[in-house]
Amino acid sequence: MAKTASIKSFAVIGGDLRQVYLSGLLAADGYNVFATGFDREVEVSKDVIRLRSAEETVKKSNCVVLPLPYSVDGLTINAPYARAPITVEDIIKAAMPGTIIVGGKLNDEIIGTAESAGIKLIDYYQREELAVLNTIPTAEGAIQIAMEELPITIHGANCLVAGFGRVAKTLCHALYALGADVTACARKCADLAWIRTLGYNAVNISDLERTVGKFDVVFNTIPAVVLSEEILSNLKKECLVIDLASKPGGVDFETAGRIGIKTIWALSLPGKVAPITSGAIVKDTILNIIDEEVAK
Repeated sequence: MAKTASIKSFAVIGGDLRQVYLSGLLAADGYNVFATGFDREVEVSKDVIRLRSAEETVKKSNCVVLPLPYSVDGLTINAPYARAPITVEDIIKAAMPGTIIVGGKLNDEIIGTAESAGIKLIDYYQREELAVLNTIPTAEGAIQIAMEELPITIHGANCLVAGFGRVAKTLCHALYALGADVTACARKCADLAWIRTLGYNAVNISDLERTVGKFDVVFNTIPAVVLSEEILSNLKKECLVIDLASKPGGVDFETAGRIGIKTIWALSLPGKVAPITSGAIVKDTILNIIDEEVAK
């Protein structure tokens, strides 16, 4: 992607391996990239300038990139490789008016604080292109887990995908391509129609309890408890459940453990299974945001 003319330097603050590779990809595009929060057990591109001070890192940059999620506690930046905490307050205070700050899963409090300081703060997690492209590593990661855990091949396996949102659509497509017998369940008539149109088996969630017993693996994408005790009790004992939904998840984990259904809660798969690809997705999304801001 061509350089965005209005931005010459980026600050990459904390995060997981996605941010590490993101910093290197931005530097490879010709930007000046300053990074902090990568002090332990991680190798950063030699083209990235590493600084100890988060405040100095921010002051040298036109655009500050926070991780996904930007924070776990709302007070400090999510920086698992940092030796010392980096506070959200310090980042905002160090940014000059006109600086663009982007981050993932931003809350109203940090957005309000930034706006009061004249700082533009944008949540890249809300971008549709990022959400759609992230479904690819999520689906591949989920299938990887299934391949490692199941004693059978995906080809020929009876697979249930609960929900039919972005992740579910990509997952169904990938499973079908591998030769699985794919069933998707949903509530909306329109979703059930699309499921049938695309060649998958369709089940209304209301009928799940009586149909769930045939599946070898269940992938849940619904962030609400749909795999209740009634549903779990009707699964085969050897069935594997992989929950891809964000907190609180979609599985009654206590019941699953009690009745012996193996359940894996696979959160944040893009950053774990494909950090380079995920970093590239974040980079392209950020550059799209900047181009749109400049065009306003």
